[in-house]
Amino acid sequence: MAERLELTVGGRTVAVSNPGKVYFPRRGFTKGDVARYYASVGEGALRALRDRPTTLQRYPEGVDGESFFQKRAPKNLPDWIPTGRIAFPSGRYADEICPTEAAAVLWAANLGCLTFHPWPVRRADTDHPDELRIDLDPQPGTDYADAVRAALLLREVLDELDLAGWPKTSGGRGIHVFVPLAPEWTFVQVRRSAIAVARELERRDPERITTAWWKEERGAKIFVDYNQTARDRTIASAYSVRPFAHAPVSAPLRWEEVPDAVPADFDLATMPARFADVGDVHADMDRHAFRLEAALELAARDEREHGLGDLPYPPEHPKMKGEPKRVQPSRAKKGTGPPDGE
Repeated sequence: MAERLELTVGGRTVAVSNPGKVYFPRRGFTKGDVARYYASVGEGALRALRDRPTTLQRYPEGVDGESFFQKRAPKNLPDWIPTGRIAFPSGRYADEICPTEAAAVLWAANLGCLTFHPWPVRRADTDHPDELRIDLDPQPGTDYADAVRAALLLREVLDELDLAGWPKTSGGRGIHVFVPLAPEWTFVQVRRSAIAVARELERRDPERITTAWWKEERGAKIFVDYNQTARDRTIASAYSVRPFAHAPVSAPLRWEEVPDAVPADFDLATMPARFADVGDVHADMDRHAFRLEAALELAARDEREHGLGDLPYPPEHPKMKGEPKRVQPSRAKKGTGPPDGE
């Protein structure tokens, strides 16, 4: 087993220790394979992470070993990787890594990071998101094809709100759609916009799409997880390796690819060839900055005409003004009080 591998990306060489360590036993992929993968898609991975405070999801012993999320920058962080200070809903702070070059992605991979979870903000302004992220999450009884159907409907809704989204596979069964924003709105306003978009989707296809926060109310539908826009919630970045046995990756897609592409098409082995062939299909995303006035007006109309206000926040989030009670409906009927959360 080779004890050391050196890879150069963007003019910087990064050493990878124990490259022969097996990370994905079912397919035989090693730590070195993961590092070489990130080197091959480095510019695309960096585009999704550039200047964003990023949490590292680390699997130092591979997907069958213990894992953890590292929010605070590691103590051995090189001086060429900057950090950004973010504030959690609790009021505490943390300095997270903010990659500015592809070598930073490779450096994190050497720590056993498989999946990168960037905040929807840049380090220069961590209170105003520059992405609206929509997570289409298949519930039991649904599958990826249902998420595709919801994504195509979502594209229509976004267009009517003067917004445009960039779709990608989640690396699991779902689809993520990111909308680049001008960083002029708060987390609360961006989340309110996400709820308005989700409700419009639900109105148009109530048999297949839901905004219900409580799992017992969702049924066999696609859940539009609006709380992925709450402060301190993050979504796996484009090109991130996902910690499943078959080594899938979160794959950026063109809209015309969405109807036919399937998650199994994109993994540690296939994505480098796709990247070499077509490049980063989301490369133009940062050249756009959309506005939320129409989405916020839709939210205001929902409240004014239909009495539809806020929806529950995640259980660990402080109680917010105007938020309904965080009580699971079945428990509320029994008077047993709030649960531990979903």
